[in-house]
Amino acid sequence: MATTTSNPTALTTWKLDPVHSSAEFKVKHMMIAHVKGSFNGLSGTLTEHPTDKTLSSIEATIDVSSISTRDSQRDAHLKSADFLDVARYPTMTFRSSKVQPNGDGYNVTGDLTIHGHTRQQTFVVDGPAAPGKDLYGNTRIGLSATTKINRKDYGLSWNAALETGGILVGDDVNITIEAQFIKA
Repeated sequence: MATTTSNPTALTTWKLDPVHSSAEFKVKHMMIAHVKGSFNGLSGTLTEHPTDKTLSSIEATIDVSSISTRDSQRDAHLKSADFLDVARYPTMTFRSSKVQPNGDGYNVTGDLTIHGHTRQQTFVVDGPAAPGKDLYGNTRIGLSATTKINRKDYGLSWNAALETGGILVGDDVNITIEAQFIKA
């Protein structure tokens, strides 16, 4: 994580760059293969402590209506009241409460809110990468974060039984975030 040269204890604020960031998920479909999807509408802020990373924090919001699984009918169903109910719950949010070192990265724990349900969730974070300058002189950092949730914990319980046995949608959802931040 970057340091501030003028005041070594000053916090550094980074704004998420939505054009160079993504939130992706995968879930078992028909118990035979994973279906992947993504969200494009991301925003957020990373507040970084220069010497004690455990005092850093992150807040992020995802526009749920930006979901894409490359199938318009499936996307419409996922946006409906059967699943994400974007009319009632237009965003997902994450607000960190604890940052702990984990090898070369961090475990970031906080409140994840999906579909009106808030639960504590831990993301395993690789990075952030050392700061670098882009072509326009902006200072940037990047990180990757992963976690796995049980969708039923967030009130996403719709399913259908398969004629051959089993269910249409798995319970475990793997989430991957690739994020770039610009120094504010």
